[in-house]
Amino acid sequence: MATILINQDNFYHNLNQIALKTGSIEKIAIVLKDNAYGHGLEIMAALSSTFGIRHAVVKNIEEAARIRARFETILILGDTAVRDEVYTFAVNTLSDIQNAQKGAKIELKVDTGMHRNGIALNEIDTALKQIEKHGLELIGVMTHFRSADEMGSSFFWQQKQFDLVKEKVRAAGFEKVRFHSHNSAAVLRTRNFCEDLVRVGIAAYGYSELPYPFDIYRLKPVMTLVAEKVASRRLSKGERVGYGGDFTAPVEMKVSTYSLGYGDGWPRGKSEHPYITAEGTPVLGRVSMDFIVLESEKEVALIMDNAQKAAKQFGTISYEMTTALSPKIERIVV
Repeated sequence: MATILINQDNFYHNLNQIALKTGSIEKIAIVLKDNAYGHGLEIMAALSSTFGIRHAVVKNIEEAARIRARFETILILGDTAVRDEVYTFAVNTLSDIQNAQKGAKIELKVDTGMHRNGIALNEIDTALKQIEKHGLELIGVMTHFRSADEMGSSFFWQQKQFDLVKEKVRAAGFEKVRFHSHNSAAVLRTRNFCEDLVRVGIAAYGYSELPYPFDIYRLKPVMTLVAEKVASRRLSKGERVGYGGDFTAPVEMKVSTYSLGYGDGWPRGKSEHPYITAEGTPVLGRVSMDFIVLESEKEVALIMDNAQKAAKQFGTISYEMTTALSPKIERIVV
């Protein structure tokens, strides 16, 4: 079977790097949505809580319920707001405010330029009035940067827009509100962090997508993917492997199947451009639903120890490599 190893020391190293940027562990909200980017929701919540993280961000109430006891606040990004002592809810539209349960704690998301989710800038005054009218508790105001990991003026333009949002909220009489806009890329590139919270996702798991000439941060990958050997066989020269026989043995060779496939969330890729494992061994032929074939006799093969490097082989990003892995794969803290 395949196994995901979670490196506790690397995770804590990454959180320490973020804390150096924010000036305080208390300002870190760990993003645990989508099974903690594939690392395991309950495992990463437990590690985060032990480290001293008090705030978390998840996708829905189902995720929040599984880690409720670990945090002081849990921001839920995609569910209808209900009254709860721990949960706060992102509201993206005026109808979200109308549908929220009276007394619910909410965090108003404002669209400052990404144009994906959030209240429009010209709707802020209306939104704030409706929040009061419907008896909701405004806990936070937030936005999301569309290109914090790219050079250009867009990042600074959105910051200026969010500054105007802050002024409007304060002018409306909302004082005890936490403001947060920074994701991983934003906090890593920022010299002087001055907000109340940072929503840390991919950086906590060991990756920075910032290009040159931004500062290089020595983050450490938290996830390692290994797979156990299922069977070995000797191929004669000219024998072909797997569906379609896409790989032909150039010489006599010893190969083994390993318990990992696209049914586990591993990319199928293209056999003409085979994935090279972390040990430098190419996948032979097509990836099957449950198996890959390697020229190896090792009992356990190291498939991936750096999702960013693996992602480049598939033309994708580290987020997709880790998040796509099946929650049924066992995760073990090492």
